[in-house]
Amino acid sequence: MAITNTRLRYGDVAMTLHWLIALAVLTNLALGIDMANFLSDKDPSRFEIVQIHKSIGLTVLWLSVLRVIWRIVNPIPPLPNSLGSGLRILARGSHYLLYFLILAIPLTGWALVSASPLGLPTSYFGLFHWPSIPFLADLTRAQKAPLRHDFFTVHMYLAFSAIALFVIHLTGALYHQFRGDDVLRRMLPGTRITA
Repeated sequence: MAITNTRLRYGDVAMTLHWLIALAVLTNLALGIDMANFLSDKDPSRFEIVQIHKSIGLTVLWLSVLRVIWRIVNPIPPLPNSLGSGLRILARGSHYLLYFLILAIPLTGWALVSASPLGLPTSYFGLFHWPSIPFLADLTRAQKAPLRHDFFTVHMYLAFSAIALFVIHLTGALYHQFRGDDVLRRMLPGTRITA
């Protein structure tokens, strides 16, 4: 295995970041749905679950920044020549949207927490307090209330968009697998690519 991408497959760094981010995003989507639908404000475990959700989201943010930087400096393997132009546009467009979402969702979450009138700190996995965004944290409670609502709405819609895009991404990966090309295998550790 190579650390960097080759023309045939993704390297170890890209694969590791891809799968860590995917696992973290799916975990956080499940936690977010759980918090919204099944946990009341009076549930004693809610605070702890919210802190875990925030910690995972911040981890996604920093892993995503690394992933975007790695993507810029390390070209990805080309799509198969047999793929039509419409599918190429769809594939590239869905990837750019995924990059946008893995940055925008945690950023809006961070803004949401920073604009909270409660002013509760974010405990990053119990290790330290993550700082709020200063220009939001310094607002008055009255100024924060509408912003918090707006950030929550955007955060929620972006999360639902990520679910839909995840389904499209998974469908595309399975399409390539059943089509017989190596697009899925080149992102799977330990698989062999022959051409």
